[in-house]
Amino acid sequence: VELVARELGEKFDEFKSTNDKRLEAIEAEKTKLSETTESLNGKLSELDKLKQDLEAALKEQGRPKVAGEKDISEHRKAFGLFVRKGKDDGLRDLERKALQTTTDEDGGYAVPEELDRNIQELLRDAVVMRQECRVITVGTPAYKKLVNRGGTSSGWVGETEARPETNASKLAQIEPVWGEIYANPQATQTMLDDVFFDAEAWIASEVQEEFSEQEEAAFTVGDGTKKPKGYLAYGTEAAGDATRTFQTLQHLEAAAPAALDADELVTLVHTLRKVYRGGAKWMMNNMTLLAVRLLKDPEGNYLWRPGLEHDKPSTLLGYGIAENEAMADIGAGEIPLSFGDFKRGYTILDRIGTRVLRDPYTNKPFVGFYTTKRVGGMLSDYKAIKVLKMAAA
Repeated sequence: VELVARELGEKFDEFKSTNDKRLEAIEAEKTKLSETTESLNGKLSELDKLKQDLEAALKEQGRPKVAGEKDISEHRKAFGLFVRKGKDDGLRDLERKALQTTTDEDGGYAVPEELDRNIQELLRDAVVMRQECRVITVGTPAYKKLVNRGGTSSGWVGETEARPETNASKLAQIEPVWGEIYANPQATQTMLDDVFFDAEAWIASEVQEEFSEQEEAAFTVGDGTKKPKGYLAYGTEAAGDATRTFQTLQHLEAAAPAALDADELVTLVHTLRKVYRGGAKWMMNNMTLLAVRLLKDPEGNYLWRPGLEHDKPSTLLGYGIAENEAMADIGAGEIPLSFGDFKRGYTILDRIGTRVLRDPYTNKPFVGFYTTKRVGGMLSDYKAIKVLKMAAA
């Protein structure tokens, strides 16, 4: 990690030097220097990601075994027979012992606890929104949350004056928008019969690949039709927190349709109340991040700074950055950049249990594993996230 951090610092110094020369170069040399800057900019992204991955791997190696972890060999054996041969007696009996209502008439079964946990871990690692937002597991879709919209009033009085009743806070109820996500990985029976084939690991990896891409888009920009409603789908207004429509994000409109300005990013930071800034992060895709690295303050300092120390991420104006490829590129009328406390601002909900239906008939000679899960999302605090909206063309 130290070697990667050192190389990241060296590349950043080289990037600054090259970019400064690009800005000062004569027209004949500008194209060549611009290409070199773009190459270094991309290398910074690679090194930054490598440093984060190495730090995450070190943490995982040092993770102690969770107290009370169950011996899941019996469930794994039963599920393995179900996957390979379609035998469900052992799985059915095991689920009855666990007092789970998971054997619907369609023949679907809840996957073993360990496999469900592995899928969730893989999704957490792959889906940026799961890393940055609050994630909770519920046993029913009838989840609702009361939020305080404010309104409590007070006043000053003399020692012996009457204390008339003051206005009370207004409460509002919010609830998630749910959707069912599915994957249908296929395997030949020969593949399933292979004694060395790890059915659980295979299903987990196949499901993760499909679920992660769908979830990232849904939690970011999903329209709420048969899928969760993404935080950007709640709409935006220019009005501040005191007067803005409930459950609507505040946007700062950029002056240009296709270019970022350093002052706009500074202003966006300060539109967010101090109570939220302690846990705030930037969110943008990789192309926007490349553009952000070129921005400077009036003194000529770059706004983006590399994380050169262990467990210290790269920052923009002192705040961490989450790369979300579901975010829009910089363009007229688009929202390419968000800033806020996403753990307070957006909540992701998982229904207990991923379900698998084994299908050896539809696509012979392949056996399909129709895997489903209910997920939901909701904007839990509309004041906790601010966005930059590019000017219309």
